Amino acid sequence: MFAAIFNIGWAATQVSHMAMVNCITLNSTSRVALTSSRNAFSMVANLGLYAIALVVFGVSEAVTKENTESQYRWIAYSSITVGCCFVVIFLMGTKEPRLRINLRETSRARIPWSYWFRKILYYQVAMVYLLTRLVLNVSQAYLAFFVIDDLQMAQSAKALIPAIIYVCSFVVSVMLQEIPWNGKRLKAYYCAGGIIWIFCGISILLLPRSINSYMYAISVFIGIANAVMLVTSISMQSVLIGSKLGGCAFVCGSLSFLDKMSCGLALYVLQSHQGTSPKVDVNIKEYFYFSVTRYGLGLVPAVCSLVGVVVTYFMELDSTILKPLCQPLLLE
Repeated sequence: MFAAIFNIGWAATQVSHMAMVNCITLNSTSRVALTSSRNAFSMVANLGLYAIALVVFGVSEAVTKENTESQYRWIAYSSITVGCCFVVIFLMGTKEPRLRINLRETSRARIPWSYWFRKILYYQVAMVYLLTRLVLNVSQAYLAFFVIDDLQMAQSAKALIPAIIYVCSFVVSVMLQEIPWNGKRLKAYYCAGGIIWIFCGISILLLPRSINSYMYAISVFIGIANAVMLVTSISMQSVLIGSKLGGCAFVCGSLSFLDKMSCGLALYVLQSHQGTSPKVDVNIKEYFYFSVTRYGLGLVPAVCSLVGVVVTYFMELDSTILKPLCQPLLLE
């Protein structure tokens, strides 16, 4: 029940926040900058949760089961408190803007759903966004299990490797804000991120336990690919929306719905086959366990990235380069 309540709240927050980017500015470069900034602060939030956990684990020791439950309870209380503080800051500090320029009335009017279903670009963007979320969510779900169970690395690695991914994603997200964007560059950068993930997936599938330290290097490239693919795929939604602000919530909401349904089904299918994979004899001295965890982290994201790159290649996006606005489009 609480998981369902959480996802309802998360979906409402995510959709409205993504739609807000398109309402703030019509400039394509500015929209990408806002999206990359949004992703950068998401990484800051993830790292902040690790910092809270580090403080809690350092202050109290988990001697009994009750102590462990208390630790995680304090982590939950702390993260909820910090989140509520930022919600209050957002609601109180962000004023409703009004348009500086006069848009056509049709741009602000509510766009019927059928309008988007008649656009080929809608299905292409939906497929790319769905595949990108599959790459991120499935890899995130299996990362810690792969590091501990398959590679048999130290317990600290299941926190250190995700932290490396988040730091690299943060740095790349900040760098993406400085680039003048257009449709051609969105396609090129997404394809570059997808190709990086394909090589990362192949490396994960072939990585033996004897050289598991290479996972730290792979995590750097995963962080780079995650940031590039997520920022560009969300920015493709902005290109699809254009000046049709009355339909931005539907586009973001429908694509978010597809993303959650596909990720849930993918994880269900993978988990239903957990533990059924046999051991494969790689050489005489070593047995290599190709578990569902390894496939979930390596093969699934790599295949999704490949399909995403192919779909992106055939997209038709605007190629006009627009620099970020010197003044905001919207005024208080």
